[in-house]
Amino acid sequence: MRYACLVYIDPTTAFDGSPESTAVLDEAAAYGRELNGRGVPNEALTLPNEAVTIRVRNKKLSRSDGAFMETKEMLAGFVLIEAANMDEAIEIAAVNPMAKLGAVEVRPLVDFSKSRPVL
Repeated sequence: MRYACLVYIDPTTAFDGSPESTAVLDEAAAYGRELNGRGVPNEALTLPNEAVTIRVRNKKLSRSDGAFMETKEMLAGFVLIEAANMDEAIEIAAVNPMAKLGAVEVRPLVDFSKSRPVL
């Protein structure tokens, strides 16, 4: 099964220039290169001020600059992994260095061959 490991950080902590955050960011960069070498899709995202949010309502496009967050944490990147189950996916995600600065959300990808969720 495929899982998305979504990385969330507080940029004021991640980019504060402290020796701890600098070390983790260096470790995360090396981890990303290792994943690339193994063919594991992963990417870091730019800060939200470079984003554009779009919505289409009644066939009309609206566009706003940036992503507006209610929290200090932002989506900073992702890794796509293969795992037998959620427990294995968590074990794989736990080695992501960014978990030391923020959080890594592990979420299964949708299997469109199955029925839609019922809320």
